[in-house]
Amino acid sequence: MRIVIAGGGTGGHTSAGLAVMEALRERGGADVHWIGSRSGVEARRVPAAGVAFHTIATGKLRRYWDWQNVPDLLWRAPAGVVQSWRLLRRLRPALLFATGGFVALPPALAARALGIPIVVHEQTAIPGLANRIVARFAQRIALSFPTSDSSLPADRTIVTGNPLRAELSAGSREAACRRFGFDPALPIVYVTGGAQGSHRINRTVGEILERLLALCQIIHQCGDNVETGDHAWLASRAQSLPGERQGRYALLTYVGAELGDVYAAADLIVSRSGAGTVNECVNLGKPAIYIPLPGASGDEQTANARLVATAGGGVLLPQADLTGSALLDLVRKLIGDRDSLRAMGERARSVAVPDAAARIARVIFDTARP
Repeated sequence: MRIVIAGGGTGGHTSAGLAVMEALRERGGADVHWIGSRSGVEARRVPAAGVAFHTIATGKLRRYWDWQNVPDLLWRAPAGVVQSWRLLRRLRPALLFATGGFVALPPALAARALGIPIVVHEQTAIPGLANRIVARFAQRIALSFPTSDSSLPADRTIVTGNPLRAELSAGSREAACRRFGFDPALPIVYVTGGAQGSHRINRTVGEILERLLALCQIIHQCGDNVETGDHAWLASRAQSLPGERQGRYALLTYVGAELGDVYAAADLIVSRSGAGTVNECVNLGKPAIYIPLPGASGDEQTANARLVATAGGGVLLPQADLTGSALLDLVRKLIGDRDSLRAMGERARSVAVPDAAARIARVIFDTARP
């Protein structure tokens, strides 16, 4: 059975699709193809996973004025629909699985025109604009969390959870300590702003870096945004540290195959609360300080973080309250009580659906046309 996955743009959408791809292959030996963008995270990760990858032009659904709205709406998005229509007409899949986000919208529109069944997956606590559009004509809507959103037809929704790539569960704290030269006996904090990094988190951590390193070791994924210059600035800060402190700090622009080891090593996560990162933390039982990106897609990041915080699996720190002293105090309090930190991780795990990828694969096979 041939299945086409459509989506990407962010690490979260790509990771979920890759996890479902693995489940499809294990469950039924599906022939999986992927439609994505040329410049998103998926363009690097999907071919590396051995999946046939097809690129299309993509726009972005912005709910604010930006000059890029003009070419996106007048050229890129329509071109993406036409390119997707040609691809799907040639591939003739039994179903299109849309992982969410603007990258998945043109293939979904093309699949509807060709009469190809569609299953769409919503990762966040608040459905995004693209998924609300696709949900109007999708056969099934898989949800990561229960929702009362009246824009989603209740008779076609099913709570499946959010998939986790299997390799993330197989990490090794010892391997991470060897890689970064860390002391396994000391606490480790993983700081991340998502694949692109977070300027605000990067600068806040950099300002209190020496004081943080007096408490713990840090793996810091900062992104590689040349406009902010965060990586160069953080590297300069690190070089000015005393020798012992330098050995406690690992600065990375991107975390790839070693991510499983990083999570296995981390006693605490400091991060944005995009769907992908939150899903990884709860599935792996990792306590976290979540700093939501304000106003992202209807403030979905705050909703994601609040779900985990309400369960006692993390702390929600609004960006408006993010200061060096506030972050330092939180880290000191949390890592100072390792038993309570481990209990917080177990409460985080209670939010996860461990077999989400298998559940979505069952929905796909049940919905696909013969």
